[in-house]
Amino acid sequence: MTHRDEFSSLSTGADYEALAGRFRPIFERIAEGAIERESTRTLPHEQIAWLKQSGFGAVRVPVEHGGAGASLPQLVELLTELAAADSNLPQALRGHFAFVEDRLNSQPGAQRDLWFKRFVAGETFGNAWTEVGDVKIGDVITIVSPKDGRWVLNGRKYYSTGSIFADWIDVYARRADTEADVIAAVRTAQPGVTQFDDWDGFGQRTTGSGTTIFADAVVEADDVFDFSTRFKYQTAFYQLVHLATLAGIARAAERDVARHVAERKRIFSTGNAPLARLDPQIQQVVGQISAQAYAAAAVAARAAEPAQRAYVARFGGDEAAEKAANIAAEIESAQGQLVIADLVLRATADLFNALGASSASARLALDRHWRNARTVATHNPLVYKARIVGDWSINGTEPPYVWQIGGSPAASK
Repeated sequence: MTHRDEFSSLSTGADYEALAGRFRPIFERIAEGAIERESTRTLPHEQIAWLKQSGFGAVRVPVEHGGAGASLPQLVELLTELAAADSNLPQALRGHFAFVEDRLNSQPGAQRDLWFKRFVAGETFGNAWTEVGDVKIGDVITIVSPKDGRWVLNGRKYYSTGSIFADWIDVYARRADTEADVIAAVRTAQPGVTQFDDWDGFGQRTTGSGTTIFADAVVEADDVFDFSTRFKYQTAFYQLVHLATLAGIARAAERDVARHVAERKRIFSTGNAPLARLDPQIQQVVGQISAQAYAAAAVAARAAEPAQRAYVARFGGDEAAEKAANIAAEIESAQGQLVIADLVLRATADLFNALGASSASARLALDRHWRNARTVATHNPLVYKARIVGDWSINGTEPPYVWQIGGSPAASK
């Protein structure tokens, strides 16, 4: 296959309004039960199933393979719309879209075609990379090894986001024979996989993020991938999903505060109008939140553009162009993170300035917007991202493409 043939089969964009129109009725149905799921901590199994059945998980798959051929900025926009309905769902699907992206970057052939077929059929992925407890940074204690003529996986992962809804899990592990770091694609429907919904965070409670235990879980040999072949802009990609989630939270905050102000009958004697919706100071608060939501969505979509260029450059034969796009993907996703986190955290806190004390009612669950935004914004520490961006701006230092978290060797001294 020539570079021209490869390029013609890439996912470079679709008619966005037509594409989004397929899913907006589903997003509306998802939004209808969001507060109840939040209040009762009900996992969105049914809502994830609606998205699977609609082909949402295959929007990045090329058209010639049965997908929608959406670009990465378009995926970010779709995830922003979904997050406005329920911010837990984009995060629950984050591992899925990352694995799809990895397969999009893999070499053309029968194996890639098989994965595309699975995605189009509605099969989805969860994520299981992080190990907690007495695990030193850089160590991997989840092991894939040969046993009785097959491969098996043993270990324990936390933050297994979305895995409880998924058909497969994208597991970061180490090979017992070579000690190489790998990705193991593991089917969830087997006795060797046990999952728990034990995430205890104050936000993003229904993402299905908890513990997964692997006990001789069977892995097909073709489903073990050397981690060194992982798509280069993966860290940027994971961050882009968080940016979309934050942007959607801001959009939901704008929607909710505007509705509550419009419906509000009680006023303060110190106010400026006979109705809250006519009070210029209240209008100012809502207008500011609207602008913050607009900016967050615009920055998120813009930050996805270099990642799309990196994906296309992967098949372009120009290593310098690909490297430049990968650097830009990391830097711009980090820049977007720094700006969007601030915008959305302010918007979700300031919405209470437009309403009275009744807005703190648990029944309204308006606090969920700040709690969810604060939880998402804790991923990938902002202070380190700011340093990485500053080091690039000042010194031209290439950003890291992979990072880890774990126990410090110094802590045991």
